[in-house]
Amino acid sequence: MSTPPTRNAILNLYASTLRASRAFSSYNFRNYFIRRTKDTFRQIQNEQDPQKLTSFYNEARKELAVLKRSAVVNQLYGGWRLVVEKQKPERERGNN
Repeated sequence: MSTPPTRNAILNLYASTLRASRAFSSYNFRNYFIRRTKDTFRQIQNEQDPQKLTSFYNEARKELAVLKRSAVVNQLYGGWRLVVEKQKPERERGNN
């Protein structure tokens, strides 16, 4: 039986998953994965069973790898920004 992950390991995994979720260029995908990450880690917050923690941690690491790959693909084929997203100001040409 392997040792259960430490609190810091789980928090680092949570931060990495949130970071990967924020890497999506598509507004809908980005918000869905951020919300899903928060809900998933909130469910395991008070868990004390080492076996459940270990299985959760291993599964979350696999999902993080998939999420990172998906974010890269989404960035390659990202579309226009939606109206609800913050728009970057347009650049104006200077008179140089």
